[in-house]
Amino acid sequence: MIKTEVIKDTGYELFQQLLSEKRKLIAEKLILDKKDNHKYPIENIPFNIPDNWHWCYLSDISIIQEGPGIRKHQYQDEGIQFLTVTNILEDAIDLEKSKKYISKSEYEKTYSHFTIKKGDIVTACSGGSWGKSAMFDLDDKLILNTSTLRLRFYNDLGDNRYLYYLTKTSYFKDSLSSYITGQQPNYGYSHYSKIPIPLPPLPEQQRIVSILDEAFAAIAKAKANAEQNLKNAKELFESYLQGVFENKGDGWEEKRIDEICKLINGRAYKKDELLNKGKYRVLRVGNFFTSDHWYYSDLELDEDKYCDKEDLLYAWSASFGPRIWKEEKVIYHYHIWKVIPNENLVTRDFLFTLFEWDKEKIKAAQGTGTTMLHVSKGSMENRIVPVAPLKEQQTIVRKLDALRAETQKLEAVYQKKIDDLEELKKSILQKAFAGELKTETKLQIAN
Repeated sequence: MIKTEVIKDTGYELFQQLLSEKRKLIAEKLILDKKDNHKYPIENIPFNIPDNWHWCYLSDISIIQEGPGIRKHQYQDEGIQFLTVTNILEDAIDLEKSKKYISKSEYEKTYSHFTIKKGDIVTACSGGSWGKSAMFDLDDKLILNTSTLRLRFYNDLGDNRYLYYLTKTSYFKDSLSSYITGQQPNYGYSHYSKIPIPLPPLPEQQRIVSILDEAFAAIAKAKANAEQNLKNAKELFESYLQGVFENKGDGWEEKRIDEICKLINGRAYKKDELLNKGKYRVLRVGNFFTSDHWYYSDLELDEDKYCDKEDLLYAWSASFGPRIWKEEKVIYHYHIWKVIPNENLVTRDFLFTLFEWDKEKIKAAQGTGTTMLHVSKGSMENRIVPVAPLKEQQTIVRKLDALRAETQKLEAVYQKKIDDLEELKKSILQKAFAGELKTETKLQIAN
């Protein structure tokens, strides 16, 4: 299509141009008439914008095309690749993460109109990846599929990167999430089309995009530096930990795990035994290292099915590794062991340290392609590990505790830096789409 060159001094004038283009595409049967019947002016506007901007609904200014439902029996080993939610990262597309194809003949017969074009904004609209969006700038031929859709200003009358940055805002994502009706997010045209959009004139869009491009590049650089520093801090501790067990001194012995401790399985709960409220929290692998959703139980069990403060635990699948429990008494789940040290051979703290070191060896043995880490009780009990003399154990633990404390301080500093940068992005986006972003805005971001 040939762009119509017009002067658009206000968002309202641009809106009229886009609405006219929409009607033209419908008349030419290039897009479907979804009969949105939006009413203007929009009542209960979400926030204030400059006078020369205009509030309008997304479907009146942008293509919103959902992918088709390609079925598994249509998949081919080669042909035309289709996009999945797995391919869509935040700000990028990775075609290696999911490689699924349909035949070229089927593409040409049925699916060619789902082809993604350079400059399209593609977004995941269901599952755990929902809301992630990226600009498509690849040369590969690719089509949409289930749970993906594309956005683009009609006839490119607006700056598509303005629309792209808009999808990153908390406002946009909150607007979508307000439509969630079940546990699994699943959005489509009917939801995206109803989102009110602040529309500035094109020159203002271009100015905003220019500022955001520069700001986000600086933030990305600062974040990459902080993430590298965070990685370095973690690797420093891991390196020291490896050195302790690889450079063993006199008196160390090789012992089987079942010689130095006892592993006690937790209780295997049935789904209907897990309550939303109850006397005891149930510690599962899903919240072994986090404070995610807890289930409860009123069951009274044998004492060895509870763990209390200062007990040593080991999650042997998924959330993998040791933890010294520091909270109130809980029931621990089947995929967790309570560890009872043989105090004649090991202290609890040395055993925790040994498990941290051995955990990395178990991970390495399972390979990088493993999606679910786990170790059976029998294989764990049969593992041969190095054990220091009791007196030396205390020295090792003391040194490692000091290094761990320093490492955790550094990690906290770098993690806060990363979190602050994410908050800065949100703040800049909020100002940008409320018309409060000044041209002279200068970001002071320390690397």
